Amino acid sequence: MSIFSPVSRDVSSPDSDTASTIRPRGFLHSLGTWSAYVALLLAAISALIVIVIPMATGSHTYTVLTSSMAPKYAPGTLMVVKPAAADSLRVGDVITYQIESGKPAVISHRITAVEATQTGEQVFITKGDNNSLEDAEAVHEVQIKGKLFYAVPYVGFAAHAVGEQRGKILPVVAVGFIALGALSMAKGAIEKNRSKKTDRPSE
Repeated sequence: MSIFSPVSRDVSSPDSDTASTIRPRGFLHSLGTWSAYVALLLAAISALIVIVIPMATGSHTYTVLTSSMAPKYAPGTLMVVKPAAADSLRVGDVITYQIESGKPAVISHRITAVEATQTGEQVFITKGDNNSLEDAEAVHEVQIKGKLFYAVPYVGFAAHAVGEQRGKILPVVAVGFIALGALSMAKGAIEKNRSKKTDRPSE
């Protein structure tokens, strides 16, 4: 009796090896393209919130440096403050005002009361959300820079770091991010087209 030992045969084809090589490459290309889309979207949203809307509405940006308005407006928060008429302000509004009239230093606190002086002038009593006492001095109309429009957490640290030049630097940074995102998208599209041509079977 003859005994034959079974012979194992490699049934895998070159096509399956090629497919397994192509799939990771295609996945990486897709991942890179989607990453570029996300980067571009984030850059556009950041530019819109931090630069475009404030410029379009005539608002000013300020950075929270103390914890007097924490936790809602913690240090590092970027406040976008829109000019507002004094007679439109109400209790509960957050306003930014000069500590001393005509001086650059400002504070952003919440209005807790609206009163009138003996001369009939309207003044505002303010308090930091995290403070136990109201501010010692009433705020006069001439001191008010505006009412809080909206706030963006953490962004203020970067804005404060560039100081007075932020009005010039932030637009450049935003445009740079958008250009980088567009470049990444274009690069991803080109590489995707190349991979399709390379992977196309020859007749």
